[in-house]
Amino acid sequence: MHAGWAAVSVLARKFRRIVGWDGVLSTPSDLAVYECDGYTLEKHRPDLVVFPRSTAEVVEIVRLCGQYRVPILARGAGTSLAGGCTPLGGGVLVAMTRMNHILQIDPRNRMAVVEPGVLNVQLARALEGTGLHFAPDPSSQTASTLGGNVATNAGGPHTLKYGVTGNHVLGLEVVLADGSCLQLGPALDPPGYDLLGLLVGSEGTLAILTKLWLRLTPNPQDYRTLRAVFADVEDACNAISDIIGQGIIPAAMELMDQGILAAVEEAYHFGFPLDAEAVVIIEVDGLSAGLDEQLARIVEVCRRWNARQILHASSAEERTQLWKCRKMAVGAVGRLSPSYCIQDGVVPRTQLPRIVRRIAEISRQHHIRIVNVAHAGDGNIHPILLFDQDNPEEVRRALAASYELLAACLECGGSITAEHGVGVEKLPLMPRQFAPADLEAMRRVREAFDPEGLLAPGKLLPAKPPPDQLADATPPANPPAASLTGQQSFSLYHRGGLP
Repeated sequence: MHAGWAAVSVLARKFRRIVGWDGVLSTPSDLAVYECDGYTLEKHRPDLVVFPRSTAEVVEIVRLCGQYRVPILARGAGTSLAGGCTPLGGGVLVAMTRMNHILQIDPRNRMAVVEPGVLNVQLARALEGTGLHFAPDPSSQTASTLGGNVATNAGGPHTLKYGVTGNHVLGLEVVLADGSCLQLGPALDPPGYDLLGLLVGSEGTLAILTKLWLRLTPNPQDYRTLRAVFADVEDACNAISDIIGQGIIPAAMELMDQGILAAVEEAYHFGFPLDAEAVVIIEVDGLSAGLDEQLARIVEVCRRWNARQILHASSAEERTQLWKCRKMAVGAVGRLSPSYCIQDGVVPRTQLPRIVRRIAEISRQHHIRIVNVAHAGDGNIHPILLFDQDNPEEVRRALAASYELLAACLECGGSITAEHGVGVEKLPLMPRQFAPADLEAMRRVREAFDPEGLLAPGKLLPAKPPPDQLADATPPANPPAASLTGQQSFSLYHRGGLP
């Protein structure tokens, strides 16, 4: 439900008094830029976009929205791939990109204090020469903001050894839905309820992040990086699982299949053998003394699983090149298709061969080409569905295939998301992941933080079912693909009298 014209006009005038004339967008052409994020299948324009520069300005903006009962959605760089930044129902989109300052780097306490609009790579560059780094490095790190990383609990290639973003957040300053400001931490092990853990990954539904205290990690003494080429993708998956089974925890293990290799090779000419079914990039790091032995054991496992070629990086430049092919993989997909959708599921490592077979079956069943990249070491798969967004039938088949892919992850004992979040895209699958009582408990937490339902409405949690359905503890076994769009969920969510 969009805010009324009169309310929009009044809010625009009041917002400009807070952030300046250039800090508010209100014309249709300007608003069109913000109608979606990286998930382009659902688009909704906000009524206003406002750019605060400080926590105090965010407080005033939120209080005004509360006064006029207008929905609020925080947005970083818009790199979300699940519709997390799509402004369902219009309202005010609070763009955090001007709050982009690194406030402090504290090497003695291994901590950085940043505003939410700081780019992930911006912090990485600022830490050069300190002997420290911020371990979470999502593949979108050159564009994604740290606030967005925290909001979705982003992962990345080095999640396997170093953990997801939430493992590296020491404290947060947030603005709640009533305009009050709350600071949690920084502390290593605070008493009481873990509100910090609750806010990380909450996708903007509980509060707006305005300041982050982040844990910094000492740089490894040394690295060993290799690229293994496999003729069979299942052999590659088995090798990944076997390496972990040997007691070796690499810093990263990244998989790319034949389809994505062809795109990367065409775009950047890395020299991949185009008849290979899979390439795995494996990196171990730590004290130099033990790395060669670990590398030798990894090579042995890869050969046992029929690796046809193994290339070692013998210099920092070669290591950079090996990682470059993975970091730029998704950007090369545009050469394969006019439109694509990047899925994000997770399965136990031992189930990787099974899910790879299932992806191939789903591709054939729905006549949708699917190529694959994966943070395979922790079971995080990213099937990329290729289609033409201007062809309604192809969109329908892509959505159906997406649903089946994520349902297959659940059948393997996994989850519908590892790092992209639920947003609007995965709402129909939440009742398959969680029992009704679990979802109801989450709704009560959300209502405690935001009684009026103004923060990111229609996101993360599906609409509350009618009272007579709450007692049914059995989620639907196979609801139709894309059975509930984000807009439908938003509408249902607001039938309870919320604005």
